[in-house]
Amino acid sequence: MKIYLRELQDSDLLVFWEQLTDPELQQMAAVTRKYHYDRGHFDQHWAKVRSDPAVILRTVLANGLVVGHGAIFGPRSEREVTYVVGRPHWGQGIASQALAQLIKLERTRPLHADAAADNAGSIRVLEKCGFMVTGLSRCFARARGQEIDLVHLTLS
Repeated sequence: MKIYLRELQDSDLLVFWEQLTDPELQQMAAVTRKYHYDRGHFDQHWAKVRSDPAVILRTVLANGLVVGHGAIFGPRSEREVTYVVGRPHWGQGIASQALAQLIKLERTRPLHADAAADNAGSIRVLEKCGFMVTGLSRCFARARGQEIDLVHLTLS
């Protein structure tokens, strides 16, 4: 399977909306925002993200099909990584390959990432790409309606 990243296109947003509003994906990710539930907030969020020159944003393709997205954002001293791969594409190594490509686009280190402590798949993807667990905290997970453990990972 050929995995590659490209610049985001307007047509990708429909796929991202479908992915981010998937209840199973929300439950797995746990920490969600207003734009995961409301199309108006979604459109505002993506307009803001796309207009920020400090954000590295890419669409993930697998064999030419849009399967997710990844981004690096935040101030230079606190750059963070985020990614989403749609549920039909989980467990195929797509996230690991896409994240490996994404982090090559950013020279700043360290890079940071967070994952729900029970999201073993996401933690495994991050560790395969060189991230190491550096901490643990608690936060409110909107998708689950409760506090959860959150794992902090860092790529030095």
